[in-house]
Amino acid sequence: MLEEVERWLIDRSWSVADRPLHRILAAKRATGQTVSVVLPALDEEATVGDIVSVIRHDLVLQVPLVDEVVVVDSGSTDRTAEVAAAAGATVVHRDAILPRIPAVPGKGEVLWRSLLVTRGDIVCFVDADLREFSSDFVSGIVGPLLTEPDVQLVKAMYDRPLTVSDGRASGTIAAGQGGRVTELMARPLLNMHWPRLAGFVQPLGGEYAARRSLLEQLPFPVGYGVELGMLVDALHLAGLDALAQVDVGVRKHRHQDGQALGRMAAAIYRTAQLRLARGHLIRPSLTQFERAGDGFEPRTYSVDTEERPPMTEIAEYQARRVA
Repeated sequence: MLEEVERWLIDRSWSVADRPLHRILAAKRATGQTVSVVLPALDEEATVGDIVSVIRHDLVLQVPLVDEVVVVDSGSTDRTAEVAAAAGATVVHRDAILPRIPAVPGKGEVLWRSLLVTRGDIVCFVDADLREFSSDFVSGIVGPLLTEPDVQLVKAMYDRPLTVSDGRASGTIAAGQGGRVTELMARPLLNMHWPRLAGFVQPLGGEYAARRSLLEQLPFPVGYGVELGMLVDALHLAGLDALAQVDVGVRKHRHQDGQALGRMAAAIYRTAQLRLARGHLIRPSLTQFERAGDGFEPRTYSVDTEERPPMTEIAEYQARRVA
């Protein structure tokens, strides 16, 4: 197993510099494939506009690599939708997609529904809270899908500095200390239960691209477990050699507090449980504590367990393919 992972790291781990834009664009023209970029967004007015602007400037207007940029708003209460539209994105509200099935909160829910409002042969997902965004994040992970016919899913890998508040306006930077749920939950799970996936540097990263033909066959956990679930399911459906990763540099984004990370970890653990023993588990919850007065008050949260079926099973999606 270790030898297989080491071979995969050599054969399927690249740098963004390995594929210059002119080579990627030539492959796109030769194959005739189209590319959609999807940003799931919830209250991201501070960052979503800059991300959309960079993608459109670099990869739509300067170099015609991306065919559509779609922001799926999952119920923002700020100006996320207006800012994204002003920057040139097509903005769709989550609840307007497939209204026959009531939407539930969660990132995975938004990604799943995005397949119904995009057309690209390759779909690239990018989180909407990134700062100092570079279009290398998109071209880097789309590149192998255009130049390597046997690759079906590509994850971005990067350094993740952690911004630590120390009373100053900008805080301090702890190099390499971001991705706490990855190190404390996802990486141990993958190494113990799916060691063939142990070579992924950022298994929970929100920047990845895949062929539509793969995505439409995968179930989507509705919440934070979507990245781990997708990686495990893609391994079983397509095989390790169909998966790859590309180093795109440094990822800076808004960090969540420890309790939010605890809820994220619980959802990811539940997603792993479902894949280890489907149908034999009870619905879990997670109790956390917050100080209230002289003591601590419990707060109990349900853990996301719902999963959306492969999109090929949805009648509206089947009808669109025929049309």
